[in-house]
Amino acid sequence: MISSLTQVPAPPVPPPMPAEGFKAPGVEDFNLPPIFEGIPVLEWFDKVSIQFIVAALFVWAFFALATKDPKVVPGRLQFLAEKFQGIVRDQIARDNIGPEFRKYVPYLVALFAFILVNNVFGILPFVQFPSFSHPGMAYALAAITWLIYNYVGIKKQGFGGYVRLMTWPPGVPAWVRVILTPIEFLSNFILRPVTLSLRLFGNMLAGHLLLLVFIFGGEYMLTVADDLILNVLSPFAFLFAIVMTFFEAFIQVVQAYIFTVLTASYIGASLADEH
Repeated sequence: MISSLTQVPAPPVPPPMPAEGFKAPGVEDFNLPPIFEGIPVLEWFDKVSIQFIVAALFVWAFFALATKDPKVVPGRLQFLAEKFQGIVRDQIARDNIGPEFRKYVPYLVALFAFILVNNVFGILPFVQFPSFSHPGMAYALAAITWLIYNYVGIKKQGFGGYVRLMTWPPGVPAWVRVILTPIEFLSNFILRPVTLSLRLFGNMLAGHLLLLVFIFGGEYMLTVADDLILNVLSPFAFLFAIVMTFFEAFIQVVQAYIFTVLTASYIGASLADEH
């Protein structure tokens, strides 16, 4: 009797947990752990930092080797370097900057090559991570561009003349200038570097995220999902991943080109007498 009164009832059996479904990749998948975790000075050093360093060394080594022993009849490496430099010089610098384009060609060539190599990391086997899916370096490159086009503009026009050029549209009534001047100031001095960096960062982030969705989704459909229809459809997810890889390669080249073209156009606008 006593034992029956003091007996503790058994806890209820919890219901079975449902099988874990597919978790779509998100922004958190881009937060890579530091290589030297726990060391405050080196906690910033991660895979992305290594990629930026490798990209800079690769660009330097490529052009150094290509121009080490130049010949009248170029070899393959020299031909590639000259072709790349020619595209930037003739189709970007000359068309967007004008008569003073030559002094800016080296920076534009290095800029285009550096961005392109880092973008291609996103589809390179065993790397497969676009460096500019982290916004920090995109902001840094945009800041360098901002410093250059403002510096050359002030150097040529003088501070007052340059500010007037960039904020005081010529050929419009005075009452319209009251509206346009604040807009021009925001556009030329504040929004340009922001949009320049966010365009590159946003495209690299979105493209890589889309690839992750197709790849991990296909893996889930093939190996985890207990559904015959999903198992049968899984090859299509991998096929779309392959198609998107080629499309992403195209976007990577285009974004490097656009960043360089806009940099050249900003420099050209700063050097122009009137725009």
